[in-house]
Amino acid sequence: MKTLIGGAIAVLLGVVGLAVWFNQFLILLAGCIPPVLLLGGGLALYLGFDELKDSWKKDEGVDAPAPADDKAKIAELEKELDDLKKEK
Repeated sequence: MKTLIGGAIAVLLGVVGLAVWFNQFLILLAGCIPPVLLLGGGLALYLGFDELKDSWKKDEGVDAPAPADDKAKIAELEKELDDLKKEK
């Protein structure tokens, strides 16, 4: 209940403060938008470039193992598992 009353008071003070200092709010908003756009755009560029590098690696086949290698590894592990079961 205290949180509800505190929230209502904060909203009321916020509306009154916004009405009284609306011009200063617009100045602050105008000063915050360019840095936010700059940082957000830089982050998007970095993530997009990182994704592009990942797609280049997949095209080269570096990350994609051959299916025959998987089958050989599975057979080797199954044989090792059977040997361990026989020892018990």
